[in-house]
Amino acid sequence: MTNTNKKSRAKKSYSSKAYLGRYPYNLVSSGNLEKYYQTLTDFDFLSAKINHPEFGVQALIEDYDLVDDLEILENSKYNLEKVKALKFIQGTLQLSAHILATDERQLASQLWGRLSSQKMPEEIQALLAQAKQVTSFPWLCPLTPSLISPGGRLLRTLTGHTSGVNAVAVTSDGQQVISASIDSTLKIWNLITGEELFTLKGHNNSVNAVVVTPDGQQVISASKDKTLKVWNLITGEELLTFNGHKGWVNAVAVTPDGQQVISASRDKTLKVWNLITGEELLTLNGHKGWVNAVVVTPDGQQIISASRDKTLKIWNLESGKQLLTLNSHKDSVKAVAITPNGQQIISASNDKTLKIWNLATGEELFTFTGHNYPIKAIAITPDGQQIISASDDKTLKIWNLATGEELLTLNGHNLPVKAVTITPNGQQVISASNDFTLKIWNLSAEEKLFTLNGHNDSVNAIAITPNSQQVISASKDNTLKVWNLATKEEILTLNGHNDLVNAVAITPNGKQVISASRDKTLKVWNLATGEEIFTLSGHNDSVRAVAVTPNGQQVISASKDRTLKVWNLVTKEEIFTLNGHNDSVNAVAVTPNGQQVISASTDKTLKVWNLATGEELLTLNGHNLSIRAVAVAPNGKQVISASDDKTLKIWSLATGEELLTLNGHNFSVKAVIITPNGEQAISTSDDSTLKIWSIATGELTATFTGDSSINCCAVAPDGMTIVAGEQLGRVHFLRLQEMREESGEK
Repeated sequence: MTNTNKKSRAKKSYSSKAYLGRYPYNLVSSGNLEKYYQTLTDFDFLSAKINHPEFGVQALIEDYDLVDDLEILENSKYNLEKVKALKFIQGTLQLSAHILATDERQLASQLWGRLSSQKMPEEIQALLAQAKQVTSFPWLCPLTPSLISPGGRLLRTLTGHTSGVNAVAVTSDGQQVISASIDSTLKIWNLITGEELFTLKGHNNSVNAVVVTPDGQQVISASKDKTLKVWNLITGEELLTFNGHKGWVNAVAVTPDGQQVISASRDKTLKVWNLITGEELLTLNGHKGWVNAVVVTPDGQQIISASRDKTLKIWNLESGKQLLTLNSHKDSVKAVAITPNGQQIISASNDKTLKIWNLATGEELFTFTGHNYPIKAIAITPDGQQIISASDDKTLKIWNLATGEELLTLNGHNLPVKAVTITPNGQQVISASNDFTLKIWNLSAEEKLFTLNGHNDSVNAIAITPNSQQVISASKDNTLKVWNLATKEEILTLNGHNDLVNAVAITPNGKQVISASRDKTLKVWNLATGEEIFTLSGHNDSVRAVAVTPNGQQVISASKDRTLKVWNLVTKEEIFTLNGHNDSVNAVAVTPNGQQVISASTDKTLKVWNLATGEELLTLNGHNLSIRAVAVAPNGKQVISASDDKTLKIWSLATGEELLTLNGHNFSVKAVIITPNGEQAISTSDDSTLKIWSIATGELTATFTGDSSINCCAVAPDGMTIVAGEQLGRVHFLRLQEMREESGEK
């Protein structure tokens, strides 16, 4: 039998439900671990199981758990290196589960992005080689290991909410997670599998907070609809509704004995309720602003509240008497927690700090600083040694409570992190974000498979030199980096801007780089040496975009100051200013003949300008929100725009007519480029994806999903090599693998 026929037979057997379902278990049970290993490193098996309607990615993940029986392994003297390899694959599937659950076609790209390190075992290298043979559809193959690797801090992402997630809680047995969302629902999740178990519906507005009773049987939620609701955690049944607050209910806590509920509200009060009857027992007045958070001491005798009035207050729970006020924060206090021993209070504020207080005396002990934006939530490990903070800067930070030392930062969310909790065993952190997701993190030591190279902050722009030899990236870390496109190695870092770099362009001769920054300037650099040649100043606000004319003699810049400026690159002079937009100008492109400029603005319009005269020729209306990016087709006949309204639009440049709308992104579209042959558009989005579209039909042909927002991209002259920049600071080097007809024996 030929190898082709053997492969065909294998693929045919993988279509069998019984084979896919029981085969791995039967192999382990019979002691045939070598065949089990071969099966779970076979791309065809992985693909078949993920694509089968009765299995999917979670069933495949669970197949790898079969080697967790140490007795079987010890008795068989099985190669533990092979077990390690299987765990790498399982970890990859867990990290990518939320992607593969909705887009099975990304299996190969996710494996390549997370496992393509030279340090990987031969069998994994063979798996990747097998995955690269996928020809039944076009897909994007990462050329470097640019996605988060297994064995690190991030374990899994939970998706399902249709709006931001405000709060999260975990049951006392550590088995279930409960999330509360702006979409007015709560969701119950299996923490082990990531499965959504059920959804609790009943609130009429955003659910702001959630807590689980100590016995793990009930959930109490607090909402913007001014109510609290009590739910049966097992059945999902709504048991009680508490009415009484005159404003949003921002927070909720339950006493250690499970008898009383304390709520905190925008009406500046706290209320104490009988959990059994729903009776309101007490109202605590004293704050001069919204009450944002509340916690109960471990002995159940005191309440600590946090308020927009910049204070924390300590109350006697039985009498409702105010005992102490803690003053020191310079802005609204958003969160509060108590150490397990009941001796210290930790508060988090919009002033970007955490503070530690002595509960008995009210004395401020010390302040932690490190976040760049307001801190919205905190949690303390069960051993009382570490604090985890969640911030609007999209990160979580882990701190040593005794020393105040910042231990590490967890990056991964695309939008502000609103809530955080820790499992009872202290091993996992669950975070909730405005990006609609929850993430599960490993709090214990990580094993790094490889280091991801890149910027220290978000990559905002990418350009490729005309000879395809170099890539230039521009970042929020105030720098530009020059990369070798062939080796993917960093060659140079360009330092000089005083603020984040928004955009980058390269002259047609490939000798100069022009960067645009929030520091209101453009800089011109020598690409060969990295030397800054000169600076162009004139804008009154952040410079958002830059383009160079085809003859390399002029630069066009777009600014938040609502203008575009045309500069002479030779004389360094400003030639003229284009006025017409009513809001920030975010993007600019020049037609191939160098005669027209197209600008895109927050005012929801595109404008077409005569470059020679500065005359406004056309205004294109159609988007519902800010336009982030614009590109012109190589034939100069079409324009494609990308918008915060989640769409791309294709326009006739001659008439201004809208020809086509491309729908498919779930969040703002950040960038758009057109391939050199003019046949495909490539877009990137805050939904963490890069998508390739047919310009002729509007059909989506391929998707690649990163670990965070993909902000920008560029395509090499070959039309197949794509470089993309991510919010986490990484640069992705991708190769479009085209669909091909299968060949060989039939």
